[in-house]
Amino acid sequence: MVVNSRELAGSLRVWRDRVSPADAGLSAGPRRRVPGLRRQEVAELAGLSVEYLARLEQGRAGQPSGPVLMSLARVLRLSDQERAHLFRLADQAEPLPGQIKRHITASVQRILDRLTDTPVTVVDASWQCVVSNGMGYALTGDTTVLPHREQNLAWTTFMNTPTRYVRTDEEERLLRLEVVADLREAWVRYPQDSLLRGLIADLQQVSPEFVTLWEQRVPPQPAPVTRTFLHPDLGPITLECNILTVRDSDLRLLVYTAAPGSEAAGQLDLLATIGLEQFS
Repeated sequence: MVVNSRELAGSLRVWRDRVSPADAGLSAGPRRRVPGLRRQEVAELAGLSVEYLARLEQGRAGQPSGPVLMSLARVLRLSDQERAHLFRLADQAEPLPGQIKRHITASVQRILDRLTDTPVTVVDASWQCVVSNGMGYALTGDTTVLPHREQNLAWTTFMNTPTRYVRTDEEERLLRLEVVADLREAWVRYPQDSLLRGLIADLQQVSPEFVTLWEQRVPPQPAPVTRTFLHPDLGPITLECNILTVRDSDLRLLVYTAAPGSEAAGQLDLLATIGLEQFS
């Protein structure tokens, strides 16, 4: 790939016009003729010369460095996705922040609030359970009362911690491969995440099988299509599991559904009727 100077120039101009003076902590003034920031203002805020920024916006500057791109992304208030796009246009490797993003956004919370008849559990890139909706807790049990480590699905998988999630020996084998592959990818992407590092170190201390799989560098594995939960009152419930990723985040939504008219759909209806408190 080479620098896409024309697209880079156009994107910088559009992003500059989008940022208001107030957003940047500047006074608009009575004689402003541009919808967003002036070129000089962006240059000063980013620590660049006006001449160099002009060349960038005209597609004449060649390949900007990583620090220049980071400064521009900060001043132009780019989203994570836009910043990644900026680095791709400049043919540069995007620096990774080193920390898993575990924050529940307002949009994710709205999804949890609206899906009142569907179990949903939110996990991060280390398989840590962040939150569930009411149906999610009704299905799996209230994980918030467990010790922090036991709220991690990777930990419970290798430690054989009792949970409502039941699986055959083959499903267990595939799940462990999936877990190790995901953790290794997260380990590469988030080198500064202390919680992730601590989890991997603890698993290496207590699970010889984890160490073996970790050293084998297991390739990415497909997620299982269905999952079975052994509910204390309803018995086994087998549901389809879809894993949805959240844009500009490291969150994944585990959404459990059943085909209309199926036995599992009836079990979900009963679960929704009785509610979390009786089943926790």
